[in-house]
Amino acid sequence: MFGTFTGLQGNLFDQLDRLQRELDDSFGLWPQAAELRSPAVGSWPPINIGATPQRVDVYLFAPGLTADELDISIQQNLLTIGGQRRIERAEEQRWYRSERHSGEFRRAVTLPEDVDPERVEATYRDGVLHVSVQRRESAQPRRITVS
Repeated sequence: MFGTFTGLQGNLFDQLDRLQRELDDSFGLWPQAAELRSPAVGSWPPINIGATPQRVDVYLFAPGLTADELDISIQQNLLTIGGQRRIERAEEQRWYRSERHSGEFRRAVTLPEDVDPERVEATYRDGVLHVSVQRRESAQPRRITVS
């Protein structure tokens, strides 16, 4: 019923979806997060968060930076990562589309209550920042022997 119109690439629904994404990009609107602790879809740089009984691992994917350009802090159970990526662009060049993020960024991640802010390690290699936060010893599972 709604086929391809002459002069449009793809079908009508593809074009409406593209238009919605462009409007969201223009006005800074993003779909709602999947859960309370999740950031909005489209947040940059992307983050993966994983946890084991011993630690919480945060991976931030931000190629094109140096370790000195990253600002990492932890206060209680809030991990904040910020920085700035600069992309050289010729002033006389006219851009029709730019999908590579440039400029300042700041991401905040709420960590579980049992993390130890004194036991944090961070490494940055090949565009991936890895922050490992150990859990408190008192929160570690322990085996109880039966006598």
